[in-house]
Amino acid sequence: MSQRASPAAVARAGLIALAVAMGIGRFAFTPLLPMMQDDEGLSVAIGGWLASANYLGYLIGALSAMWIRAQAAGAVRAALIVIGAATIAMGLAHTFPLWALLRGIAGVASAWALIHASAWCLERLAAVRRPVLNGMVFGGVGAGIAGVGAICVVLMHAGAGSARSWIVLGALALVLTATVWPTFASDPRGASSGRGSAPGAAPSWDRESLRLVLCYGAFGFGYIIPATFLPVMARQAIHDPLIFGWSWPVFGAAALVSTLGAAMLPPSLGNRRAWIASQLLMALGVALPVFWPGIGGVLFSAVFVGGTFMVTTMVAIREAREVAGPHAIGLIAAMTAAFAVGQIAGPIGASYLVGSSGSFSGALLIASFLLALSAYALGRTPSARR
Repeated sequence: MSQRASPAAVARAGLIALAVAMGIGRFAFTPLLPMMQDDEGLSVAIGGWLASANYLGYLIGALSAMWIRAQAAGAVRAALIVIGAATIAMGLAHTFPLWALLRGIAGVASAWALIHASAWCLERLAAVRRPVLNGMVFGGVGAGIAGVGAICVVLMHAGAGSARSWIVLGALALVLTATVWPTFASDPRGASSGRGSAPGAAPSWDRESLRLVLCYGAFGFGYIIPATFLPVMARQAIHDPLIFGWSWPVFGAAALVSTLGAAMLPPSLGNRRAWIASQLLMALGVALPVFWPGIGGVLFSAVFVGGTFMVTTMVAIREAREVAGPHAIGLIAAMTAAFAVGQIAGPIGASYLVGSSGSFSGALLIASFLLALSAYALGRTPSARR
């Protein structure tokens, strides 16, 4: 294809790329964990280690994207293929080392897809000044989570088992990749250029850049505990898969709706204040199951956390573009690396706390506190108070 894709096609390609990268490459494990507990006898601790293997891969992917020069569209296409292949392989493997390796590979590819797809799409949509298209791109994460969650509910009801479910989701990832392949091949320049798109550009480190990196890392730790264990918590409250299985689709649907809604927020609100508000609401949602035990608290937690985590991601990336200017890729990659460190620590810490107490309450309260603390740190700047 020799002509550049239209803005609508760019947004649609970004939506599908992020749906595959995050809905399947990152978060397919969450709704499949209860199924793997039944089929493979996984404990919460082993589930936490497998989740962290994916997040470690995500960290490696973020760091490598920060320093390795790559043509953005080509990087996205390669990453999506790797996600599909690694997901299919999860259904063919039956040992912990292979699972951990495959989840790590999928994590690397997910980071590359998120970083390069978001930068590639935002650059091409910047001149259009249609916020709904930006929201559509980041809405792909919620759409992917909701879609994968709904598919898993159907597969559980049909008795498909975790191995067959992994294969189904991997095949779906490859089919979706084929639908966006021509769009990511449509840039006649062959490489991203312009503001915020220089691959491998290192950020200029100052106090604001470091603040964003640290607060984004706290966000990664805070949201990942419910984002990893919500279906497990729901299953503890009620054993019917047609009820507890919907906790993850609710999470994804909230992410999709909130992202599209946030794209219409007035510019006067500012990225920083939107980030603070989202993180405070998330802190409330993370703590809800502690003070409201049962399926109701878990489902409302899914709404609060799902409804804020992609808004936070979207406004944080936009804030990084404003703070770093032409070095935005480097700052986004550094923020993503910090985010990944938080995600690695979260499931491992939660699994140990659950193992010693039998409850997720301690882990959820720690996560909620860190989210509130980082929101306070974000507010300690002139740009947040304007």
